[in-house]
Amino acid sequence: MSQKPSFHSLCVKTHIHTPRVTPHIQPLYATSAFAFDDVAQSMRVFSGQEQGHKYSRYANPTVDAAAAQIAALEGYDLDDEVAAVMTSSGMSAIATLCMALLQQGDQVLTQGNLYGGTTELFQKVMQRLGITPIFSDLRQLDQVEKLLRTQPRIRLLYFETPANPTLGCVDIAALTQLARQYACWSAIDNTFATPYLQRPLTLGADFVVHSTTKYLNGHGNGIAGIIVGKAAHIRGPIWETMKLTGANCSPWEAWLVLQGVKTLSLRMQRHCDNARTLAHWLNSRPEIAQVNWPGLPQHPDHAIAKRQMHDFGAMLSFELKGGWEAGKRFIDALYFCTLAPTLGDVDTLILHPASSSHLNVPAALRQANGITDGLIRVSTGIEAVEDILADFSQALQAL
Repeated sequence: MSQKPSFHSLCVKTHIHTPRVTPHIQPLYATSAFAFDDVAQSMRVFSGQEQGHKYSRYANPTVDAAAAQIAALEGYDLDDEVAAVMTSSGMSAIATLCMALLQQGDQVLTQGNLYGGTTELFQKVMQRLGITPIFSDLRQLDQVEKLLRTQPRIRLLYFETPANPTLGCVDIAALTQLARQYACWSAIDNTFATPYLQRPLTLGADFVVHSTTKYLNGHGNGIAGIIVGKAAHIRGPIWETMKLTGANCSPWEAWLVLQGVKTLSLRMQRHCDNARTLAHWLNSRPEIAQVNWPGLPQHPDHAIAKRQMHDFGAMLSFELKGGWEAGKRFIDALYFCTLAPTLGDVDTLILHPASSSHLNVPAALRQANGITDGLIRVSTGIEAVEDILADFSQALQAL
């Protein structure tokens, strides 16, 4: 086929096949190791003279297929070769990236409204290794430029957009341009948006990470992560760090991601449509103090999101006028939507960040960045939207 398939078709078609077989569905290679014909072949494969798999901690055909599929989606608009390394979780992807790029004395410039686990990783693990996080409002480009100019040990600019759980957005192209100007790596967590909505590599980012547990899998039945970037970067220290730390993805988890990605395009559009309806409905309710969804015109980062996203995503958060006490009553009154510490599944999920995902983030840092005690996060599913609205309506009436 000479014409490049559309993004939607690329979600459905397996990107690569295992050599010498042409299955319709990528098979699951549930093996820890691979056999050789003789010692000579083993030596050629281990030395890199011959292509082949050795041990599934290094690489596995099923994992390779899933990594290549996602790399193709993230790099869809690029002519450069894009590659990926899959890991055991989204958190292991972030940790692997940091360990591969940074060393003692380096600094990470990031935002205060990150996913709680990422903030803890930077403060409790990376800082112990001598890698210091600097938290700043990345929407203030003058401040970012000043920090990069005056802090030469900043080696990584790391951010989320939209952010978890405030849905704040930052300018990817502007930030990555500043990072390049000051010889700094840039990496973005694209879990909320997925490559269906936003492709940061095309806007200048060096690396993209995902918790593939979420929308890429989409069905809540596995945990894995991925790092995507230019092949020359991925196949060097990043792959080596993944291999030596044992952060590899299992073939089973990769196979589940391969199945989920086939419906990514269809699911994400339904997710977005339902979130749009829910966000506008919540915004009209007198019980609601604030709705955070970048598709609302009054959202402070609406213009940025509109410029760099194809739609505004399925994630939103809101606050009730009664604060956390009202929030608890609201959540406990739900019967259709589910209280669960994850996102990106096909069903609608509710979370209270302050008591779960961000429980161990210092309260001052959390509250200064809009992650208040009363904030409720919603991962809007693909159910009939009238059923979601009916559940929210009766829960509000219970207040």
